[in-house]
Amino acid sequence: MNKSQTARRAEAAVDPLWKSIRDEVETAASQEPALASFLHASVLNHRTLEDALAFQLAAKLESSVLPAMVIRELITEAVDGDLQIGKSMRADIRAVRERDPAATSYSEPFLYFKGFQALQAYRVAHYLWEHGRKALALYLQSRTSEVFGVDIHPASRVGKGILIDHATSVVVGETAVIEDNVSMLHEVTLGGTGKATGDRHPKVRHGVLIGAGAKILGNVEIGVGAKIGAGSVVLEDVAPHCTVVGVPAEPVGDCRDEEPSREMDHRIRPPADSGSEDEN
Repeated sequence: MNKSQTARRAEAAVDPLWKSIRDEVETAASQEPALASFLHASVLNHRTLEDALAFQLAAKLESSVLPAMVIRELITEAVDGDLQIGKSMRADIRAVRERDPAATSYSEPFLYFKGFQALQAYRVAHYLWEHGRKALALYLQSRTSEVFGVDIHPASRVGKGILIDHATSVVVGETAVIEDNVSMLHEVTLGGTGKATGDRHPKVRHGVLIGAGAKILGNVEIGVGAKIGAGSVVLEDVAPHCTVVGVPAEPVGDCRDEEPSREMDHRIRPPADSGSEDEN
C-alpha cells in the first residue's frame, strides 16, 4: 500500500461524510432488498469513498475498449496521485445535498445523480491530461459524454463545491474556467464562438448561478456572485453581483446574495438604486 492509500484509509476512519453515506446505504439496503446487492457492491464493500467512486465510475464507463478493471485502476491512480480530487468530490457531494431539494441524502448524488458522477469522471480525465496522457483523457471525455450526456473537456479547469443539476447536455470547453461554489443547470454551454482560437472559452468566477439552457460564448468573464438567467445567451463580460437575462443577455438587476449559487434563487431583483425592493 502506497503512502497516498495509507493516508486515505487513515482519513476514512474519521471521514464523517463517508460514514453518513454508509449509514444511509445500510438503511436503504435493509428497506429495499431488491437493491441490496447493488448497494453492497457500490458502497458497503469498500473501505473509503475514493474506493467506492472508482468502482462506481468504472461500472458505468466500461466498454469493449477499456474494461471496468482498467478504468478502476486509472481512477485509483488519479485519486492517489492528487488528493485534491477526493477533497473536491466531498465538496461536490455537500454542494448537491445543500442546494438541490431533490437530494435528501448524501448517498443519492453519489449513487444516482449523473451531474455529480460526470464531474468526478472529468476530474480523473483532467488528472490524466495534466500528466501528459491526453489521448486517454480525451477517450474518457468521449465515453463520459456518451454515458452521462455531459461533455467537459479534460483541459478545462473546474473548482470544488460544484452543482450541475440534472446535467443533460452541459458542455464545458477546453479553455473554460469554473471557480469554486458555482451552480448550473441542464443544457448550459460554456463554449467558444466558433471562430476564435487559443484562449476562447468563458471564465466563471466563484459563487455564480447559471440558469437552465444558458449559453455563455467566448473568452468572457462572469464576475463573482453573478446570476445568468435561464435561456440567456451571454456574449460580453458580466460584472460581479449582476443579473443578466435575454438574447443577447443584458443587465436587469443586482444579485445581492454573496454567492447566489448557494441560494439557488432564480428570481430577478431590480437594481439597488431603482428605489424599489419588490422582486419581479
